[in-house]
Amino acid sequence: MREFSSPALGAGVTGGLADSVFDRAEREPRLVQLSRQVDGAWHPVTAAQFRDEVLALAKGLLTRGVRYGDRVAVMSATRWEWTLFDYALWSIGAIPVPVYPTAAAEQVRWILAETAAVACVVEDEDQAMTVGAVCDALPELTGIWQLDRGCVAQLAADGRGVPDALVHRQRVGVTPDSLATVIYTSGTTGRPKGCLLTHGNLASVADALLAGWEEVFRDTGGGQAATLLFLPLAHVYGRITQVVAVRGGIRIGHHGKVSADSLLPALAAFRPTFLHAVPYIFEKIHRRAREAAESAGKLEVFDQAERVAVEWAAAWERRAHREGPGPSPALRVRHAAYERLVYQRVRAVLGGRVRAVMSGGSMLGRELGLFFAGAGMTVYEGYGLTETAAPITANPPRRPRFGTVGRPLPGAAVVIAEDGEVWVRGDGVFSGYLNHPRCSDEALYRGWLATGDLGSMDEHGYLTLTGRKKELIVTSSGKNLAPAVLEERVRTHPLIAQCLVVGDNRPYVAALITLDPTALAHWLKARGRAQLEVWQALSDQELHHEVQRAVAAANTTVSRAESIRAFRLLPREFSLEDGLLTPSLKIRRAAVAERYAADIEELYAG
Repeated sequence: MREFSSPALGAGVTGGLADSVFDRAEREPRLVQLSRQVDGAWHPVTAAQFRDEVLALAKGLLTRGVRYGDRVAVMSATRWEWTLFDYALWSIGAIPVPVYPTAAAEQVRWILAETAAVACVVEDEDQAMTVGAVCDALPELTGIWQLDRGCVAQLAADGRGVPDALVHRQRVGVTPDSLATVIYTSGTTGRPKGCLLTHGNLASVADALLAGWEEVFRDTGGGQAATLLFLPLAHVYGRITQVVAVRGGIRIGHHGKVSADSLLPALAAFRPTFLHAVPYIFEKIHRRAREAAESAGKLEVFDQAERVAVEWAAAWERRAHREGPGPSPALRVRHAAYERLVYQRVRAVLGGRVRAVMSGGSMLGRELGLFFAGAGMTVYEGYGLTETAAPITANPPRRPRFGTVGRPLPGAAVVIAEDGEVWVRGDGVFSGYLNHPRCSDEALYRGWLATGDLGSMDEHGYLTLTGRKKELIVTSSGKNLAPAVLEERVRTHPLIAQCLVVGDNRPYVAALITLDPTALAHWLKARGRAQLEVWQALSDQELHHEVQRAVAAANTTVSRAESIRAFRLLPREFSLEDGLLTPSLKIRRAAVAERYAADIEELYAG
């Protein structure tokens, strides 16, 4: 096995995560650290104000009996109070335990019982009732604090008589080896496990990103870097985005919904300089832009602009790696012609200031990455797990290889095992699973983490993912297939939202496919059939032929034995609410297979 690694940063991390709040306020008290949305307007919060709020809440927590090493659950959508609670808890050496706001009562009971949480912060009455329903099974739980009922102000008022020095004494006891949080895995297979991440794990990953990707984050206009945090803070990706912003003095806004209908207007209003996002966002932006062009009678112009953007970005990619001269003079002229017509409008969807985005959570197609780079927004795809405190690899600034997840971060290393599994090592790798020593021993070997992902690396150390070991499909003829790449190819069609390939112990490969509701409505309207209901549209022969073309195009990338022979269109998208997606928007394969077992059987009934 050949190892690829990146040199570690010169100095290691010291202290705890909350130190950055107090250090920043001391050095740059007037720097805007947060922006809060009140009645539709964004209001600045300086570093000094944020420090004072963290300190006040920390003192209130002490009066409520929270002590060093205690676990406190936070069950909420992404909002500024979550960031406030994180840093207040870290200031006194306590340990926040994130819980997804959509978690069922049994999931809440399991997490709070296993972590022995002494209190739980909830967002609203519904969540308070969910926690209250399982209180009898949680003897350690002494408080439920509700954000929408003013618990932050109440706690701060309770702590007014506590001296600041008491918080600072707690804070200086926090070291890089101290436990910072217990984040539960998404649970795509089996019951979620709590990953033990230290202050050093999170800080080292954040510092590596700030050191190596500073030019990605900054405002090209010379202003302060700013990002809108909309990823779930219960997920490690959202959490590391928060830590990067606070450690780097980057202005943060919070938005609690990932849906395109809610998120895109918020991005246009906040106008971030960069984003951490998931491929779903880019797919939605691309589809909306294409639909808008078609509605305006300019679809041909958009398609030509897309081809030019892909050619342009591919030419610059080859030049960055000394494999070509860059865009030709003719390509430069064509690219400039589409700047105002198309590319500028695509960038405006994200507020107009974003020139770079970091993407993770699942795979982003190479063609889509090239399109956005050609349109003036380079997407730097990365890869990581909860167990690695988010990214362990990322495409480097100015030298991305689209379609890969990049090279190891500073201080990290990657190898590919003989069976194709990706193994990683680095300062961000966790210390183990809570109360699961056997699982910890199976995952960790002499500092190396067996990720369960399959991949390959080129001679320059760029990692390409091909799927999950546990998701390998073995047909009844013995053919092995990693479905992720084939699914991603099918999803490149504008109509298709999701694709799940099936075929384990079956004679051939088939697929369950969902359609994008907005794209479907647009497609039907363009053909004069807008009056059709969804159930009627799914039986439309022209629609089936359109999807069949997408499947056929994807099949050209694999052998006949691996190709999709049949597919079923489903009436609705897989969602978080129905339990078929993880919070990072990955498909829960087992849950989908169970929910649509009858549809799968019909695919093989002939």
